[in-house]
Amino acid sequence: MKFGIGLSVQHLPDEPQAARFQEHVEQVRLARAVGFSSVWASQHYLSDPFTYFQPIPTLARIAADAGGMTLGTGVLLLPLHHPVEVAEQIATLDVIAGGRFVFGVGLGYRDVENEAMGQSPKDRVGRLVEGLDVVERLWNGEPVTYSGKHFSLRDVRISMRPLQRPRPPIWLAANGDAGVRRAARLGDAWLMNPHTTLGTLERQLGLFREARQALGRPPAAEVPLVKECYVAPESSAAFAEAALFLDAKYRAYRSWEQDKVLPAGESFDASFAELARDRFVIGDPVRVAEEITRYRERLGVTTMIFRLQWPGMDQAKVLRSIRLLGEKVLPKFS
Repeated sequence: MKFGIGLSVQHLPDEPQAARFQEHVEQVRLARAVGFSSVWASQHYLSDPFTYFQPIPTLARIAADAGGMTLGTGVLLLPLHHPVEVAEQIATLDVIAGGRFVFGVGLGYRDVENEAMGQSPKDRVGRLVEGLDVVERLWNGEPVTYSGKHFSLRDVRISMRPLQRPRPPIWLAANGDAGVRRAARLGDAWLMNPHTTLGTLERQLGLFREARQALGRPPAAEVPLVKECYVAPESSAAFAEAALFLDAKYRAYRSWEQDKVLPAGESFDASFAELARDRFVIGDPVRVAEEITRYRERLGVTTMIFRLQWPGMDQAKVLRSIRLLGEKVLPKFS
């Protein structure tokens, strides 16, 4: 298995944001030193009650300290953007990363983001499908003429191609069953989200694999999974400390109605203990290793991306988690 660090780019608005960003730089340096192989940044706009470092400038800066680590958007909300801009921005990041970049994309689910961009939320799926098609065509380096419902190009050729040939891998995030089938059709892998319980992920992964087979597509080479994770020397302390911050974050998610886009039976309206069960990876190094093993055995996970910080959490706790993972957990899976 390979392991990545998902930068927790949400912070409390009254904190010194420049200092918080420098903490991400320090996190990446330590993660690289202790054996993590990738670093990821996600995207939301209008993320009240939190601030949000946007992924493209974040990863461009982080690349200087990531060394040979893979960089990835986990995820970029493609329907909110024009594919020409995305094609050139991601190609630039792929060159900066030395050809070690994964293009993680998602549909998004918050109407407020679409409406602020002057878009109808009903157009999300169409803009995602067309946007991916256009980006892939542009990355070929040849002039593109395209006439779709949402995008129209005439003899457009981008000025910067990705370093990877034919293109960077595309990992498509999805919550609902229809999105999982879409990921099977359009992506190289389904990027499994951190919000869904193991049993539901297991069922949906079956849908993903069945859909690829029905389409005549080969099995996905990667099975990536994002997880909220916190490690402390003792499990009781890990749960108590994580609850202080994760519970507040998921209350915000409830206000965003994120659980409404998950499959039936999935809800964030629960106690922290219930929320954490089969959803978060929290504990001492032994327990965390056991949880990782469980996900690997049931899902065949090849890359696990850990989100190790949540709004308000101090840097010392984040670095301790990274260090314990690198020294006590990751070596068990090398």
